[in-house]
Amino acid sequence: MQEPLSRLRIEDLTTSNAAMARCLQLAALAAKSEVPIVLLGETGTGKTLLAHAIHNSSARAERPFIAFNASAISDTLLESQLFGHERGAFTGAQQGIKGKFELANNGTLFLDEISEMSPLAQVKILRVLEYGEFERLGSERMLTSNARIICASNCSLRERVRLGKFREDLYQRLNGLTLLIPPLRERLEELPVLIAAELKAAGLKEGKNITAIHPEAMQKLLHHAWRGNLRELSHTVRAMTLFCTGSVILPEHVIFPPDLEVGRDRHPNEQLAVTPSGNNEQHEAGIDLSLANAVKRHVRFVYEQASRNQRRAAKLLDISRATLARHLRKVAQK
Repeated sequence: MQEPLSRLRIEDLTTSNAAMARCLQLAALAAKSEVPIVLLGETGTGKTLLAHAIHNSSARAERPFIAFNASAISDTLLESQLFGHERGAFTGAQQGIKGKFELANNGTLFLDEISEMSPLAQVKILRVLEYGEFERLGSERMLTSNARIICASNCSLRERVRLGKFREDLYQRLNGLTLLIPPLRERLEELPVLIAAELKAAGLKEGKNITAIHPEAMQKLLHHAWRGNLRELSHTVRAMTLFCTGSVILPEHVIFPPDLEVGRDRHPNEQLAVTPSGNNEQHEAGIDLSLANAVKRHVRFVYEQASRNQRRAAKLLDISRATLARHLRKVAQK
C-alpha cells in the first residue's frame, strides 16, 4: 500500500479529494516548521500515518519518532511512561527507565488521544511544554527535552475546553496548527484507488494473486458507510482476500460487520451508552440483547450477504447446511 511508516513522507500520500489535498498541503508546510500540531479526525482516518509522514518530512527525520497513547492509563503509570523512573521509584521498578519525552529529545513525540488525558497528566505535560524540563519518578535531577509535539484527537479539543474537560492553557500550547482529516465517507472518489492499494497489499500478505473485483462486489464496497474509515476499509479488504479462493473478488466475499446498535443511525464518534443497572431497561426500550438474538441477527446478516445462497452462507459461517437451515427456521419464526 504505502511506504513503511518509518520512511513514509508527505509526498508519498496522494489524494483526489479537495479537502484532503488541502490537509496535506498544510501538513507539508507545517513539517518545515517547529509549530505544534493537532491532528483532528474520526477514528481510523489515518492520524498516526500522517503524524509519521510529517516527522519524516521534517528536519527531525533522522531523530526518533516516539508514539504514546494517552487514553485509559492511570496517572502514576502515565507519569512513568512519559517522564521515566529510577530504580526503586515504586514497587516493581527493578531498573531505571527513560520516558517518552527523554526518548523523543530532538525528535517528535506523538500524543494520541490527547483529549482523554486526566487533569493531573495535563498539568504535568503543560510544565514540560512551558519550561522544557521534567524529572524522572524517584529522581530530583532535572532533565530537558525539546521534542516536537504532534497530538491526535477524534473530538474537538476546543469543545473539551468549553466543557471544562481540557485545560485551556494546555490547548493553547498544543494548538499551533490544527489539521482536520476528512472521514472516508467524504472522500468517496478515492475509494477505488484505496481499495486497489489495500487489495494489492492484502494479496501479497496472504500469498494470493487476485486480479479483479466483480462489479457487484465493487458496488457493495462503494455504497458502504465506512464508519470505521480507513481502518475498517483495511480490515474489510483483508477479510475478503481471505474469503476469496480464486482470482476474482465476488459479492459473497465482501462481508461487513453488522452494526452494533439497533434502530437508529449514530455518529461514528458516538459511544454506545450502556446503563449499569440491574433492571431490564434495555428490554423495556425494545432492544433484545440476548445471545440467542445476536446469533439470529448474525446468521441473517451473513445469509443476506451471501445473496441467500445457503451453500455460501454455511461456508462463511463454518457450519453445515443442515445447521444453517435450523438457524434460518428460527430466524423465520421471529
